[in-house]
Amino acid sequence: MDVQQMYEAPTSAPDRGTGILGQLALEDPEFETGMRDALAAAEKWLQDCVHSAPDPRVAALAGHLAAAGGKRLRPLLVLLGAEFGEPWRDGVAQAAVIAELVHISSLYHDDIIDGAATRHGVDSVNARWGERAAVLGGDWLLARAAQLAAGLGAEAIHLNAQTAGRLVSGQLRELTGPAPGEDPVAHYFQVIAGKTAALLSMSLGMGALQAGASAAQAAALTEYGEQLGVAFQIADDLLDLCAPAELTGKEQGKDLLAGVSSLPVLIALAGDDPADDELRALLTGGHVTAPAVHRRVLELFRCSPAAAEAAALMRQRLDQARASLEGLPPIPARRALVALGDFVARRTAWPALWPTA
Repeated sequence: MDVQQMYEAPTSAPDRGTGILGQLALEDPEFETGMRDALAAAEKWLQDCVHSAPDPRVAALAGHLAAAGGKRLRPLLVLLGAEFGEPWRDGVAQAAVIAELVHISSLYHDDIIDGAATRHGVDSVNARWGERAAVLGGDWLLARAAQLAAGLGAEAIHLNAQTAGRLVSGQLRELTGPAPGEDPVAHYFQVIAGKTAALLSMSLGMGALQAGASAAQAAALTEYGEQLGVAFQIADDLLDLCAPAELTGKEQGKDLLAGVSSLPVLIALAGDDPADDELRALLTGGHVTAPAVHRRVLELFRCSPAAAEAAALMRQRLDQARASLEGLPPIPARRALVALGDFVARRTAWPALWPTA
């Protein structure tokens, strides 16, 4: 797969629900077919679930982003975690739906906070129905996830509630910013542990739990999810700054324009490498949203030591994620998790995306 194909979104409805699976180098057609079938079953349940509200207006609002598609990374992680137990057990597909419901709910709330106009190529819920309706729609999805978790028992309820708390805590920490004297980079990692890593960790853990995997296996899988989540967010930070819009389908530098302090920005501001002197001056000059300054900042980030350091930290997290799998049996699901880490690394492959100036 070339770099361009890696970023192309699915163009036909049948791909909806398989998401990121088709971009992994699994080299196991039988296993991949089984995963596709399981994801398709979970997708049907998800669509039925979000459109189940008695009021069709609520159903339309609640099902808007689910109908638009997405990576479906979290349901995939649930199903992969279940492979370390008995994946055919009742509750596994339900856990996959829970994970995606919580994720979609977080997107509703994120888009309100960010003032986003689009998501997954369609109008955001807040742009289409207004912020108040979007808040309630996100809350409805969280409530629906809690209802499903209640049907899986006390452990699933606890895991779902704990993850929702971590998501909100991460978002609040991002809004409030670092405390006086707090290291901004350390604060960043605390934010993404809640906003991104928590749900990936929950997905793997809940899948393992519902399939009856051992406690040691579940612990290894949740640790993998934590490290993968951090790496995934760093990759998104790098892509926002270093990958052109024609490659990703997203506006380059959008986070920078919104004032989001991503990891490469924080590293550049805290560093003293002379190669980043111009970049630091522009970032602190108060005019980063001016078109000419914005373009120059993006040019500098493509060959910035700060971006290279962020990429190294991403690879370090991917190494830690892979190490957490060492005690697990060498089944196809473990190889799929390794392939998922490789996919994250390929998304930001040097120098394909960051040619030197």
